[in-house]
Amino acid sequence: MLNQRIVLWRHGQTDWNIENRFQGHSDIPLNDVGIRQAERAAPLLMALQPSRIVSSDLIRAQQTAAALSRISKLTVEIDAGLRETHGGNWEGKTGAENRAEDLDRFVNWLDGTDDPAGQTGERRSAIAERAVNAINRALSDEVSTLIVVTHGGTARCILGKMLDMPMTQWSAIGGLSNASWSILENGHHRKGWVLVEHNAGSLPEPIYGEESGA
Repeated sequence: MLNQRIVLWRHGQTDWNIENRFQGHSDIPLNDVGIRQAERAAPLLMALQPSRIVSSDLIRAQQTAAALSRISKLTVEIDAGLRETHGGNWEGKTGAENRAEDLDRFVNWLDGTDDPAGQTGERRSAIAERAVNAINRALSDEVSTLIVVTHGGTARCILGKMLDMPMTQWSAIGGLSNASWSILENGHHRKGWVLVEHNAGSLPEPIYGEESGA
């Protein structure tokens, strides 16, 4: 089997991350800290010898991907399948606001149910399906290391699906700090994908966005 590596790289920090606000499909840019985080991470990711970069279409992911594109000279390919969870009625609100207004649904969703986020948003099963399809579109035989620039919630769904974990266990996958990454590998006579690194980054960072569809 061809040895391949997938690097799931979460975007850098935004103001909404700091505010614990559900970003979802809202197109929030990186703040100054987020830009610096991406710039610090890019040289470390270069050491993995990336052969292709694919990014969510949301600006915070594209800005993060651009930091690696500048030094790798690789073109960033855009795929909307990698965007974050649509948060429905929760989008734009803080975790505290969503707990106050919709406690039972919000807590059940945090616990990992496949209910639509914010009643009118996306289910985890749909997010996993579209995001893994996006990765498969980018992962040709010529690609040895694929950099996937995405979002915290989407990355968790990708990991759960690609590791064949029951959805009831996806909430056990720890979050990704801003501009940090996880690495999946196959090959070496392995069957399927193996998680070899999780929440790696240039500096220790808090994990913002566990309640905010970041």
